[in-house]
Amino acid sequence: MNFKKVLSLMMVFVLALGLVACGGDKPAEKDPATNEPAATETTETPAEESTEAPATDFDTAKPITVVTRDAASGTRGAFIEITGVEQKEGDNKVDKTTTEAVAQKETNGVLTAVKEDEYAIGYISLGSLNEDVTAIKVEGVEPTEETVGDKSYPIQRPFLLVYKEEGLDPIAKDLLAFALSEEGQNIAVEEGYVKVGTPEAYTPANLSGQITVSGSTSVTPLMEKFVEAYKVHNPEVTINIQSNGSSVGIQDAISGNAQIGMSSRELKDEEASQLSEETIAMDGIAVIVNKANPLNDLTMEQIKNIYIGDITMWSEVE
Repeated sequence: MNFKKVLSLMMVFVLALGLVACGGDKPAEKDPATNEPAATETTETPAEESTEAPATDFDTAKPITVVTRDAASGTRGAFIEITGVEQKEGDNKVDKTTTEAVAQKETNGVLTAVKEDEYAIGYISLGSLNEDVTAIKVEGVEPTEETVGDKSYPIQRPFLLVYKEEGLDPIAKDLLAFALSEEGQNIAVEEGYVKVGTPEAYTPANLSGQITVSGSTSVTPLMEKFVEAYKVHNPEVTINIQSNGSSVGIQDAISGNAQIGMSSRELKDEEASQLSEETIAMDGIAVIVNKANPLNDLTMEQIKNIYIGDITMWSEVE
């Protein structure tokens, strides 16, 4: 075999080896529409779904912002009495609300304070509750019309209209009759309160003139609804409503500055000796927290201890 043949065979052998080495590289298929290499599918193992609860940003190591009502508030008076924040010292009852508490003059002030502070707690009339805050259970019972009606919700109080029986103005007397009538009590239920008694139909007295009604900021929204409906039957009557707190309304009724006082707490003995009263509805006092707070239940003892300052951190009520 001559040299040229040997060289030719070697070149063929080398070429064959190159083709074998490249044989596993299959040319990429092209997309007939674009003449570009077609995308290849890859099989991925799906990630396992987490069964853990979503994390919350609420920091239980933060201090509790205690929001209360002002001293003239009937809601405060009822709340501290029912929860035990008001305690007897000798012959006197003393409001032991912590000095760190932030006092608000109106229900809307409490709502705003709790809505804007993630670590706040407050209390308001159940009828004033809205979606900006969360009403928590107390002793495992949710505050509702039903639980106030069956008395299973532990923090509840009457809405009172108080007045001097002697010389009662005819318009004031007729307004009281309307509030206790079937129409008036239906309004109370529509506004989220619990009706009282066995109401009868209202018969308009066709009166004219004006009176003043003074007192509780919690009762005021319901009274405004009463007055609106009452004036449909008695268009010649003017009723001035002054929303300035239960204690002020009671004193106005005693002094004669108002024909009717509104109170969201029971009368004290001295007040009751000078005034008559009518319960126009029953109301729950809702304990509220910020929407970011995961808390959903407190005992009466925990509520008391928060409001007297014995519990100061959210971690203490987990």
